[in-house]
Amino acid sequence: MMFGAGCGAQAADMPDFLRGSLSDGLDVTTRNWSGWYAGGQVGYASTANDFSNSLVGLTNFIYRDSVLEAPTSQLSALGSAHAQGSGFGAFVGRNWQWEDIVLGVEANYNYFNNLRASSSSSIGPLQFSFPPGQFTTANDTPTFTVALNGNAAVQIQDAITFRGRAGWAVGDFLPYVFGGLAVGRMDVQRSVTSTTTRTDVITGGPAPVTTGPTLVPSQSLTMSQERVNDFVVGWTGGLGVEYAVWNNLFVRAEWEYIQFVSVMNINVEMNSAHVGIGYKF
Repeated sequence: MMFGAGCGAQAADMPDFLRGSLSDGLDVTTRNWSGWYAGGQVGYASTANDFSNSLVGLTNFIYRDSVLEAPTSQLSALGSAHAQGSGFGAFVGRNWQWEDIVLGVEANYNYFNNLRASSSSSIGPLQFSFPPGQFTTANDTPTFTVALNGNAAVQIQDAITFRGRAGWAVGDFLPYVFGGLAVGRMDVQRSVTSTTTRTDVITGGPAPVTTGPTLVPSQSLTMSQERVNDFVVGWTGGLGVEYAVWNNLFVRAEWEYIQFVSVMNINVEMNSAHVGIGYKF
């Protein structure tokens, strides 16, 4: 009995790894990400803006119900432009965790500094000789010339996204993907000046007679359209990673893509990168 007690005492004094607990020491503890959280962030954004069709709505109105309506319906005077700017914002969300799988929802807001892009250009004069639907006297051949000078601009003031998230917890790290609805607040404007003339060549006599060019007042004018603080919807998607720094404090980095619906025939898409810090309650 004394020998057994002595052996037991010696075994109790042995290091953990000699008493068969080595496998327990290799277990990786997964952080608990469940619950509400909130935080702040800073970032940098770049937009791609396609203005190629931005003047179509204005020119279609100018040449509506005329023989030039069809020939000018797809005239494109502007191109694409990019804008870059910094921003800051905040986020709030809720996570649910099942072992290593983390699902959640989040609202994410960003305000942008001077994220404005614009394009200006001109086209023409273009000639349209005897366009379809034109009726004239015999031996009269009318020719119209059209010149356009236009500009357009869009500035994103801020944006909020409502996301669904899916992540995989690995120790103190949480890599995740997300997608959902986006709403942006924008200032959008476009303007076009059209100059239209008509020249008639009358044949049938000793020599052709040319009259013009004559300005067509109803189709030589300036039209503008502007929307301030216009809310534009779209969709968002991206990926990121969070790291638990200490207790409930965590940091994050992510990339986000947003595609907005067309506004004033302008297509706007945005890529942005954010870094932030948050707290899980």
